[in-house]
Amino acid sequence: MDTVDLRSDTVTLPTDSMRQAILDAELGDDVFEEDPTINDLEAKAATVFGKEAALIVPSGTMANLVSVLAHCDRGTEVILGDKAHTYMYEAGGIAAFGGVHPRTPKNFDDGTIDLDEIRGAVRPDNVHFPQTALIGLENSHNVCYGSPLTKAYIDEVAAIGQEHGLPLHIDGARIFNAAVALETTVKDLTENVHSVSFCLSKGLSCPVGSVVCGSAKFIGKARRIRKGLGGGMRQAGILAAAGIIALDEMIERLKLDHSNARRLAEGIDAIDGLTVQMDLVKTNIVYAELEGGSKRPDEVVTAMKEKGVKFFAVGPARFRMVTNSGVGADGIDHALKELSSYFASA
Repeated sequence: MDTVDLRSDTVTLPTDSMRQAILDAELGDDVFEEDPTINDLEAKAATVFGKEAALIVPSGTMANLVSVLAHCDRGTEVILGDKAHTYMYEAGGIAAFGGVHPRTPKNFDDGTIDLDEIRGAVRPDNVHFPQTALIGLENSHNVCYGSPLTKAYIDEVAAIGQEHGLPLHIDGARIFNAAVALETTVKDLTENVHSVSFCLSKGLSCPVGSVVCGSAKFIGKARRIRKGLGGGMRQAGILAAAGIIALDEMIERLKLDHSNARRLAEGIDAIDGLTVQMDLVKTNIVYAELEGGSKRPDEVVTAMKEKGVKFFAVGPARFRMVTNSGVGADGIDHALKELSSYFASA
């Protein structure tokens, strides 16, 4: 049995059609905006999201950093949930490199933030405070059980932003997972947002890259910031070629990842010593909790790795597992078999 890698959907490998597209890609210098394959991907992404323009960047972290810096001046503030990926896992980049202060109302388990909390986080015009410049949401929300944010909720947050003259950015690293789970489109979900980023290299299975979408003016500013951050790439159409295939072929198959996550969660929840909040399993991310206190997460992770099943401990009694295109039904069965055997032998 091959290794069942549930650490993240970033471990996905490009498909055969992506590899062929990479081999056949027509190339140019993207810093000069002369790479035709990148131009095609950016135009396609903008159309898919219903925005004027798009920009490829090397990573999701850079996508969010570029977006925040394009919206915010130094010394201003962005409202982010306290479990937002940009706040927790992006090396403090918005503060370190942009001088942008994060203000962090609480995220609920479903990834939302209380609307009144968002309103209350908008700073009054007072010299003691940084000026609020941006609201940020994450969809789907990684730490909050992979929860998808609905269009209705996003539109309510956008309305708060409009009331205060604030743009709304969506960290959409897994926004296609959200759209598939909600049976809608990314264009619909982001109709009233000013910018959105999405990862090619997670569930869409590309080797590298993320894309930022927004107005032509916003993307023009983001392009300049990307260059300043060292993100200007040359013949990067070899990456964009895989992205085009991903947008054409990989979105619908995310349903299989979601189905596998549900199957995995149900199996784990049936194991004595483990529990899953089943009502929160909606996309491809499963969080499981240890019960009883007889085992340590690091012990479980090490034992399962030796059995060919990889996942992360993310707390004193918590694990995260992420289904992806590299794990099929046989892989889910193997993971459940090894987990069941391990906990039964305790």
